[in-house]
Amino acid sequence: MLTHGAGCDIRGPVSSLTVLLVRDVLNSDALHYSFCKPGAPLLHLSTPTTHTNAQVTMSRKVVRSSKFRHVFGQGLKADQCYDDIRISQMTWDSNFCTVNPKFVAMIVDASGGGSFIVLPLSKTGRIDMSYPTVCGHTGPVLDIEFCPHNDNIIASGSEDCSVMIWEIPEGGLTSPLSEPVVKLEGHSKRVGILSWHPTAHNVLMTAGCDNVLILWNVARGQEMVRMDTVHTDLIYSACWNRDGSQILTACKDKTLRVLDPRKGTVITEKEKPHEGSRPVRALFVSDNKILSTGFSRMSERQVALWDPNRFGEPLTLQELDTSSGVLLPFFDPDTGIVFLCGKGDTSIRYFEITDEAPFVHYLSMYSGKESQKGMGYMPKRGLEVNKCEIARFYKLHDRKCEPVVMTVPRKSDLFQEDLYPNTIGPEPSVEADDWFDGKDGQPIMISLKDGIAAPTKSSEFKLNKTLLKSTTVCGGDQGNRGGEIESLRNEVKQLREALEALTKTVNDLQPKQQ
Repeated sequence: MLTHGAGCDIRGPVSSLTVLLVRDVLNSDALHYSFCKPGAPLLHLSTPTTHTNAQVTMSRKVVRSSKFRHVFGQGLKADQCYDDIRISQMTWDSNFCTVNPKFVAMIVDASGGGSFIVLPLSKTGRIDMSYPTVCGHTGPVLDIEFCPHNDNIIASGSEDCSVMIWEIPEGGLTSPLSEPVVKLEGHSKRVGILSWHPTAHNVLMTAGCDNVLILWNVARGQEMVRMDTVHTDLIYSACWNRDGSQILTACKDKTLRVLDPRKGTVITEKEKPHEGSRPVRALFVSDNKILSTGFSRMSERQVALWDPNRFGEPLTLQELDTSSGVLLPFFDPDTGIVFLCGKGDTSIRYFEITDEAPFVHYLSMYSGKESQKGMGYMPKRGLEVNKCEIARFYKLHDRKCEPVVMTVPRKSDLFQEDLYPNTIGPEPSVEADDWFDGKDGQPIMISLKDGIAAPTKSSEFKLNKTLLKSTTVCGGDQGNRGGEIESLRNEVKQLREALEALTKTVNDLQPKQQ
């Protein structure tokens, strides 16, 4: 609505052309006008009482202040990329890449099974076709993730319905790795989601196409919690909150669920966070709020922020574009920035999440030349702080992995404390047994002022002594497995003794026959 002091009211959207027309009609030298907040536009115009000096006053919202307004992304040069890698052609909506301060791992094409390649970060340039891979799965690998508490441990999930835990030697692979440290079998269909617990040592969450979510004690090789009745359809995403006391899942039945991981029960849920039928992704952000990405009924991509204590309406819901790729969200709890990487897109959008409406504030966008097939996200402790680097992505192309660096422009080379508050370190705060018994642990924070922090020996991966080096664990009655194995061993021993006795008898009879 447009209002003039002399009695001119115009209702509807106000444009610059409208202002000019009204000014001509009123035949005034200057107009006083003001806008109210977006969403209820109101433009007020009035002619000045005197025409000696033209006066224009305008009330408008000041640009929001943020130290991350000028964050810019930059792809590294060709000699700092990883070239000639046959990235997997699977149409699964996972990241296909995982990275830590030592290694970068990528799922690759393989004939007759599934494999992924693990490279030291320093091994840039062209990768030889004969470079050794991790190749123990009999079906294509769908998801991989490094352990946050041990940079040499990586988990993989596959179409062969199994989950395998691998230990990468220092310096990387020198020969193909086909024997896992632990093999976990509890899913009846392919396993497409993996997530390590953020604070508990050796706790792994897996989700499969059988709509089942399982929590494992990896060091013992045991299935501890099985949620097979919660989800009625395919699980699109599953993640932990900051201290690992809750799990958030997005499901094909168009429901977001917050779960109690040890009880396997639903704490709260939200139906139809996005109206569209395409995949939804969700993750916890600051103050245990939830950010979700999905599609509208008209297939427009959306991002929404939710308060799980008041799940009725979103705090904000924004439409982005009409692309078809699933948006993969990555959140940095130290800066409050969320990065949205669309599969098949050439760009990375980033937003800042604050306590001020509209809560999710658009910052900028990095645009590359080639579309991305997957994305790896470096933990904060692996960044170069002297270059004011706040995020680093590993963007997968068809035959290449390109690091993309996000930087805050600063003139000083000194450590910027406002950009790098204490961050989550590699040390676990609670052991797996204690966590499953009900003990929660808060993340152990570290300072980045002294450079990259490495895990100590206390967080090294160790199997229970009663287990074999390569342990296979199936879902079911775990308590009876030990007795069954021992019984089989005794039976094999008896058969061997019987065979030896028969062999001796045959040998004794042969001279007599001659």
